Amino acid sequence: MKEFKLKEDYIELIRLLKYVRIADTGGHAKILVDEGLVKLNGEVEHRKRAKVRAGDIVEAEGQTIAVVSGL
Repeated sequence: MKEFKLKEDYIELIRLLKYVRIADTGGHAKILVDEGLVKLNGEVEHRKRAKVRAGDIVEAEGQTIAVVSGL
């Protein structure tokens, strides 16, 4: 499991996927979400701009990301 330190109140799901290099581009991140390949807190997430906050867990492409507060 990887950890992502959040320096704001939230990050949009597709931005997070790019930052942690699960997706190469924003377009790739959008495709992953559209195809139902991304889970947010154990549930499939279809909103590309879903707000991911500290304490959330994101799963995609066989990787798990724990979002923690970096404030």
